[in-house]
Amino acid sequence: MKIGLVSPYDYAYPGGVMAHIFHLSQHLIKAGHEIKVIAPLSSPPAILDKGFIRLGRSVPVPTGGSTARISLSVWLEPRIKQLLKEESFDVIHLHEPLAPIIPLFILQLSQAVNVGTFHAFHGSGRTYWLTKYILRRWHNKLDGRIAVSKPALSFVSRHFPGDYRVIPNGIEFSRFSTPARPLQEFQDDKLNILFVGRLEKRKGLKYLLGAYSKLKWNHPNTRLIVVGPGNPEPEAYRFIAERNIEDVVFVGGVSYEDLPRYYQAADIFCSPATGKESFGIVLLEAMAAGKPIVATSIEGYSSVMTHGQQGLLVPPNDEEALETSLETLLEDAALREELGNNGRQTAPQYDWEVVTSQIIDYYTFLLNSRSVTPPPLSAMEQKEESTRP
Repeated sequence: MKIGLVSPYDYAYPGGVMAHIFHLSQHLIKAGHEIKVIAPLSSPPAILDKGFIRLGRSVPVPTGGSTARISLSVWLEPRIKQLLKEESFDVIHLHEPLAPIIPLFILQLSQAVNVGTFHAFHGSGRTYWLTKYILRRWHNKLDGRIAVSKPALSFVSRHFPGDYRVIPNGIEFSRFSTPARPLQEFQDDKLNILFVGRLEKRKGLKYLLGAYSKLKWNHPNTRLIVVGPGNPEPEAYRFIAERNIEDVVFVGGVSYEDLPRYYQAADIFCSPATGKESFGIVLLEAMAAGKPIVATSIEGYSSVMTHGQQGLLVPPNDEEALETSLETLLEDAALREELGNNGRQTAPQYDWEVVTSQIIDYYTFLLNSRSVTPPPLSAMEQKEESTRP
């Protein structure tokens, strides 16, 4: 198959959707398919992936507690029309297919089998509520619809009913489960608590810092490692200064190649996100590394882990609950090992090989469905059809 993978988001900026598209493209190529990735690009990296097609530049737009960098250029339509004619895709797979503006132009002009993956879970769905009547015509042009989780399905189907398949995000299980070169600076007798994520308010780092500041009094032999791009909230620095918290290490962003080293340096993984997460990729990466988890009981996280099985779930925005659960694991090495082993057994079902196979099966199903000739209309149906305005 010749497949176009479309993103509304800037290819130059890391994020969950772009990571999904990258890994899916690599595994589709490995399976023998021809792939083109189509997205806006503001600043080309030193090396561009072969098969990448640039469509315009992006502008930052606040959305869902984060910032989406999307193209809003209405002048792209002729370029897209020519591109679709030249490439003649069998399948066009659009990620966040109702996001402006590239996916909408492509959906309007595409003659291929159109598949949309819905990643987002923004709670109230105010944007969809305000635009659903306008966007319905584009939603109806989708031949197939995928949601990455049940929360994502619930979110989109409230406004755009239809047939959806739940096919999850994937992880490179072997990358995170295989022992990596140790990080020497963390190879001491301290117990390491690890946070991985963009340093945005909705990731809840301030609650983890508050919990850690209390834990540190009774467990001085601990360290908090914070991995992720961005700048901490001013409140985070205030916590550290006012409470004189020691052993907090802000690593910043790290390469995908080095990321497994941080998971494997951890004794406990903690993700205190406050909401608006459709999935829990960082939880699955930690599970693959065999690490016990403390995370918030938001829908996206509860869909991939069970309280008491792979880790402990606590209410969001609850510093005391975080402290209690972290302390439980710090004081119980056997429980840490048990939860970590359970997670390592859960994670393989989300390996990209498994996920890609499910997506290919869905492509094939949709292509076969389109190729089936519909049965002739009955006499009654012909009469009804002829009387329609």
